[in-house]
Amino acid sequence: MEKHLLSGNEAIARGAYEAGVKVCSAYPGTPSTEIFESLPQYGGALYCEWAPNEKVATEVAYGASIGGVRSLCAMKHVGLNVAADPLFTAAYNGVRGGFVIVTADDPSMHSSQNEQDNRYYARSAKVALVEPSDSQECIDFMKEAYRISETFDMPVIFRTTTNISHSKSLVTFSEREEHACGSYVRDQRKFNCAPANAYRNHPKVEANLRALAEYGETCPINKVELRGGKVGVITASIAYQYARDVFPEDTSFLKLGLTNPLPMKLIRDFASKVEKLYVIEELEGFMEEQIKAAGIPCVGKELVSNLYELNPERLREMLFSVKPEVKELPVKAVPRPPVLCPGCPHRGFFYTMSKGKDFVIAGDIGCYTLGGAAPLDAMDTCVCMGGGFSIAMGLSKAFEATGEKKKIFGVVGDSTFFHSGMTGAAEILYNKGRVIPVVLDNHITGMTGHQDNPGSGYTLQGEVAAAIRIEDVLRAYGYENVMIVDPQDLAAMQKAVDDALASETPAAIICRRPCLLIKRIRHEKALCVVDRDKCIGCRKCLKVGCPAVMIKDKKSTIDPNQCVGCTVCAQVCPVGAISRKEGK
Repeated sequence: MEKHLLSGNEAIARGAYEAGVKVCSAYPGTPSTEIFESLPQYGGALYCEWAPNEKVATEVAYGASIGGVRSLCAMKHVGLNVAADPLFTAAYNGVRGGFVIVTADDPSMHSSQNEQDNRYYARSAKVALVEPSDSQECIDFMKEAYRISETFDMPVIFRTTTNISHSKSLVTFSEREEHACGSYVRDQRKFNCAPANAYRNHPKVEANLRALAEYGETCPINKVELRGGKVGVITASIAYQYARDVFPEDTSFLKLGLTNPLPMKLIRDFASKVEKLYVIEELEGFMEEQIKAAGIPCVGKELVSNLYELNPERLREMLFSVKPEVKELPVKAVPRPPVLCPGCPHRGFFYTMSKGKDFVIAGDIGCYTLGGAAPLDAMDTCVCMGGGFSIAMGLSKAFEATGEKKKIFGVVGDSTFFHSGMTGAAEILYNKGRVIPVVLDNHITGMTGHQDNPGSGYTLQGEVAAAIRIEDVLRAYGYENVMIVDPQDLAAMQKAVDDALASETPAAIICRRPCLLIKRIRHEKALCVVDRDKCIGCRKCLKVGCPAVMIKDKKSTIDPNQCVGCTVCAQVCPVGAISRKEGK
C-alpha cells in the first residue's frame, strides 16, 4: 500500500476524516494548530472552523455530537483550562455522535506559559484518555477514540505532545467511513444538565468508566511486547519511543494507548512476568501514582524527572548515568533571543510606552508578549489569554487601596480580544477600573501562524465572512473615547496615549496596522538606509528593538535583507540620518 509522510497533526486530521467526522471546531494554539490547517483539504466531507476560543470550540463540537454526528475539537494544553466547563458537564451527559477533544501538551514550554500535564483532566472529568506515540497511531487511535466515545457514551480526550504533533513518520491511508447516529431526538433527561438530571447521570458515568476499564484489559491499543523477564517497562505516548531507544533489546514493554482508566489487571499480570518494573512517562507520575497505589512495586519518578521534555539522551542519563557525548563547536553561536519581526506593527506602540516611567502595562499571550523583552522592556505582566485586561483591573483596584498613582494600560491582541478580552473590557467599564484598554489589531492571529479570527473577514475555509469591528464592540460597551491609531506613526501614537490619559470619559486605544506577513495583503517594497555622514552614533535607533538595525564601526547600519521600510527607526533618529528608499 502507498505510504505517506505526515506529521502527527496532519495524521490526526486524516484520522478524523477516515473516522467519518462531520463537524470540527478549534482555537489555534501551538502545538495543535496544524490539525485544523490540514482539514480543509478534505472539502465538503466535513465542516471545520476557527472558533473565538476553546470553550466555544468545545461547545460547538459537543453540540454537533448531540445532533448525531461525529465531531472534533482541538486546542493546546492551556486551552483545555478554558474548555473545562463544558468538558466536565459533557462527561455527565454523555454523547450521541462520537466526541473527541484533542489536547496538545507542550513539555519544556517551547511555546507556552506552563507545562501542565492534561492527563489529570481526563481522570478528574471521568472521561477516556487516548495517547498515540507516532503518526500512524494518530490515525488509527483517532478511529478507536470515536468507537470508545460512542460505545461508552463519553467524551474522549486525545492527548499528544509537541514531539508527536510536529515530528513526521510514515502512515498508510484508509478510505473514509461515513457514520451517522440517526436524526436528532429530543432528550432532556440526557442532555439538559439540570441538577436533578445530573444527579441521576453520575452513577451512569461511574458505570461507564468501569465498563471502559474492563475493555482496556483487552483493547487493541494496549499492547504487551514480551522480550524477556528481567526488565519490564510500562509507558505511553512519545515516552514509549524514547524508552525503546534506551532500554536493552530484551526489555519487555506494556505500551498503553488507553491511559484512563488504567487496565490494572493487565498491568498486574505484566508486572508478574518481570523482575524489575519501570514506569516511564513524560512530566508527572500520572500512571506511576495509580500503579503504586494498587500495590504494584515499580520505579519511576525517583529516577525520571517531572521537569521538561524527555529525549533518549536525558532518559539514558537519568536511568543509567550515561552522559551524552557533547562536542564543542569551534565557533560559538551568537545567542538569538526571539524579537518582534522587522516592520512589526506592535513595535511603535511598545516603543512609545517604553518612554513612560509611571506606566504599568499588563500584557497578554501573543507576538506582542515580546514587547516585554529588551530593549523595549514595556510589559510588566503576562498571565493568560485575556488577562491583559483583567489583570490590569486587579492592579487598578490594588492601587486604589494603596494610593499608588501609576497609570495602568491593559494590552491584548485582536484575536485575544475576541477570545477572552471582551469580558475584561466589560469588567473595566462596569467596575470603574482606572485602566486604559489597548487592542493591538494586526488583522490576524499572528503568534500561531496566521489563522483568521472574527475580525479578519475570512473563515478557516477561506470564505469571506463578516468582520466584527473592535471599535463597535467597545463603543457598544460604553467606551466613549475610542482612538484608532497607526502605531508606526510615532507622533500619532504618542498623541493617542496622551489623549487617553487625559480623557475624562472612558477611553480605549486600538493600534491598527496589518501584520506584514499576511499573504493576501500586498505591501509596497521599501527599505530604510543610513546616511553614515550624518549618523552621530548615538544608538537611539537600537532602542526600537528592530533586528534589521545594528551598529557597524560605531555607526548605525540597516540590513537591507531584513528591513521593510517601516520608518520607526527613522522617526527616532534625532539627526535625520535615516531615510526611506523605495524598492524595486
